[in-house]
Amino acid sequence: MQYNVTDFQITGDGVTNNTASLNLLTKKIRDAGGGTIYFPAGEYVTGTIFLYSNMCLELDAGATLLGSADYEDFPMITEVEGYTRNGHWGLISALNCQNITVKGRGTINGRGENWWHKGKSDLVRPRTISFMGCKDVAIEDVTIRNSPCWTVHPMCCENVSVRGVRIYNPYKSPNTDGINPESCKNVRISDCHIDVGDDCVTIKSGTETDYYQNQQACENIIVTNCTMAHGHGGVVIGSEMSGGVKNVTVSNCVFQNTDRGIRLKTRRQRGGCVQGLTFSNITMENVYACITMNCFYPCGAGKDQWDELFDRSAKPVTVKTPKLTDISISGILGRNISGAGIYLYGLPELPVSNVSISNVRLDVTGSEEGVEVVMSPGRPFCHGDGIFLENVKNVEMQNVQITCTEQDLIVKNSEAVMLNGKQI
Repeated sequence: MQYNVTDFQITGDGVTNNTASLNLLTKKIRDAGGGTIYFPAGEYVTGTIFLYSNMCLELDAGATLLGSADYEDFPMITEVEGYTRNGHWGLISALNCQNITVKGRGTINGRGENWWHKGKSDLVRPRTISFMGCKDVAIEDVTIRNSPCWTVHPMCCENVSVRGVRIYNPYKSPNTDGINPESCKNVRISDCHIDVGDDCVTIKSGTETDYYQNQQACENIIVTNCTMAHGHGGVVIGSEMSGGVKNVTVSNCVFQNTDRGIRLKTRRQRGGCVQGLTFSNITMENVYACITMNCFYPCGAGKDQWDELFDRSAKPVTVKTPKLTDISISGILGRNISGAGIYLYGLPELPVSNVSISNVRLDVTGSEEGVEVVMSPGRPFCHGDGIFLENVKNVEMQNVQITCTEQDLIVKNSEAVMLNGKQI
């Protein structure tokens, strides 16, 4: 059954705060066993809208949800056992529900300008779409703008489809990632355009202190037929990966101005195993680096931990040592790369291993000022190198062609490296 919001004293005048009325309506739909909450053309101001099982939120063309400027309209997440972050519920939220959909040709405007001044911490700002512990989720065709923080964030969800979604967040807006499946299973992201202020698509599974998320891997993920613009990375793994990430396929995508293209990032004490990744048929343009893997990423580490976490000597391998292995990358075309083409930087105690890179053509034009290809304490900026490898094992690169302005190949503390049929 369809419930037109205008039949329930909900006003699309761009001024009236509809938060309470909308949540009364979604509870009414819940109690009726489900249905569609339908928004005709208009501008509807609201805080968190809670959806329930068997419910669809549909935005018609010309309909816009406008995020409320009142922080009290976004309640804190307090009822999820094991969830340790100090976060708000998102503009559209659901907990432990099934068969929920957000769709339509309308727009969701999170009005992040009401939140961005609070700083870069994602702990004090709501997501735009925040689903936790849900099954059979679909997000289709909507346009999302100005997210206060991460834009689409399914957490510990199963069977998630994000299709035909357009996301636009200003390039300088803090932590406004595009689509971030975290500790989810069976996710398909397709035919989306993502232009944001942080990573475009990021696959995560919690930090070492995120008990709710790190009990399960983020697995069986497909990203295909998408375009990514701006942001810090095109498709990214981590840095929250303590639960592990496995079985990820990324194909047929275009990255433009995304700082980095394929980006893996983690650090000591984070733990987790990343394995079974396949990247293919990707075009990148105007990036710092096309392929980066960084096991010395500083996010979440206090300054008092730096001596231990970022010491370049080998440490004992424990369950808290992150592992990156079994990664295949092929069919990559990169143009106007300013820092380095390929930059793999593993741990001395547990190198990045079993990596296959093939059919790659990169044009590294360089940068006089240099760029921070990988964020890691003490690492110099790169000015135009081809391939940099440190602490890697069993890496085979075949039909890799790179033109660059600085050093063609730098290899340190690595073993079993093959480049175009030759042992390095």
